[in-house]
Amino acid sequence: MCGLMLLAGGTGAPSAGAQVPPAGQPGTPLPTTIRTALAQAQLPADSLYLWIAPAGGGEARLSHQAGQLAHPASLMKLVTSAAALQQLGRSFQWHTTLHLDGTPRQGVLAGSLHIKGGGDPKLVPERLWLLLRQVQQLGIDEIRGDIVLDRSAYALPEIDPAAFDGEPLKPYNVRPDALLVNYKSITLGFRPDPARGVASVSAEPALAGWTPPDSVRLSDGPCNDWRAGLQADFSSPQRWRLTGSYPLACGERNWPIAYNEPASYAARVIEAQWRALGGRLQGRVREGLVPAGLPETAAFLSPPLAEVMRDMNLHSNNQIAQQMLLALSPQLPATFEAARQPVANLLGAVGCDSAELRLDNGSGLSRDERITPRCLGRWLQWSWRQPWMPDLLGSLPLAGEGTARRAFSVAGRAHLKTGSLANVAAIAGVVHGADGQRQVVVAMLNHPQASRDGARQVLDAVLRWSVEEPTAPR
Repeated sequence: MCGLMLLAGGTGAPSAGAQVPPAGQPGTPLPTTIRTALAQAQLPADSLYLWIAPAGGGEARLSHQAGQLAHPASLMKLVTSAAALQQLGRSFQWHTTLHLDGTPRQGVLAGSLHIKGGGDPKLVPERLWLLLRQVQQLGIDEIRGDIVLDRSAYALPEIDPAAFDGEPLKPYNVRPDALLVNYKSITLGFRPDPARGVASVSAEPALAGWTPPDSVRLSDGPCNDWRAGLQADFSSPQRWRLTGSYPLACGERNWPIAYNEPASYAARVIEAQWRALGGRLQGRVREGLVPAGLPETAAFLSPPLAEVMRDMNLHSNNQIAQQMLLALSPQLPATFEAARQPVANLLGAVGCDSAELRLDNGSGLSRDERITPRCLGRWLQWSWRQPWMPDLLGSLPLAGEGTARRAFSVAGRAHLKTGSLANVAAIAGVVHGADGQRQVVVAMLNHPQASRDGARQVLDAVLRWSVEEPTAPR
């Protein structure tokens, strides 16, 4: 990842009581149930960072290392969500603009079509189809010039997609793009055909100049590491090959893969989609800038921010989170450095000190992002008091479902965001207590063994305590 740039300091007076305590300052004693879960998971107490407090505001009912910075993994999306709702508004929409170099006559554009990206994170195939249909509704069936793609709205350094974890073809490692089409990924679908002895292979979306495999040999045996068994060769951006086999026992499966030549992905998909719609193109699809003075002919709008946020948090989509943070940039071309400043400007109102947040790309997919559990809890308390609170809460999975499916102890009684990376397991959200009171809960485990099942039992013990322990003074 890129080096961390924390721009949270010097941006207004932090609230009283928001100072980060010195290392080792005690919080409230850990309950027996949580200490027992830690012992069973063979995790030390100092691997847990914890803060539980009333949702409407006030001090913690239970805290442990609450003022210490910890890696939140995808819990950082809660900060990005709250800042975007506050600064942009729930109805904010990203704009992709169309510029015509000429006037269509009898269905023909003699010049070029320019498509300028504005950071829309939802240009998935069905919405790209709508965008290109909008081009046709402008009276264009044939383009005699080029289709020119302008992605100059972002100014981001080039980074090796394998830099984070050595997995360049994992879709979560796709970098932000002002013209981000379908997360620069392809989904291969596998359907066994025993009569032919193969599994048929489908590929979505289609890419111009790229040939996917159409089948792979079927094999017997268990459905274990079936992806490795395919012996996939993705070295060529023009043709993918599967030289291994697919286990019949796997049934139907999908495999999402980041395209191995990401710079050409948008051009390939747009050309394929344009031709599939019956559009004709004499030139080519290429990169370029909209010429100075060429007016906007039409704009294609994204879904509203609140709707996009639901996809981001329910499915923990890292690309959406990064595009959402970049939308906060007060200047164009957008940079992460500029986009962090509006978040930093909110810290005083939230109740956090500048030292309690280290923001990188806003998704949690970073080696550098850190936040104290108390600061993240304060973000949730502050969000609870905002008019857009239902949008944030509604974007979080219900406990027992989706990415929060393992939160058994509070199933149906909490809206929770989960986070996991190597060495990190975390959970945060709003819990509905047995006594009818709502609380914010933040729990983060940072330890080399945090990915084990036992670590999840620790988080579940925290949630169980938050529900079962009465909030009224004893």
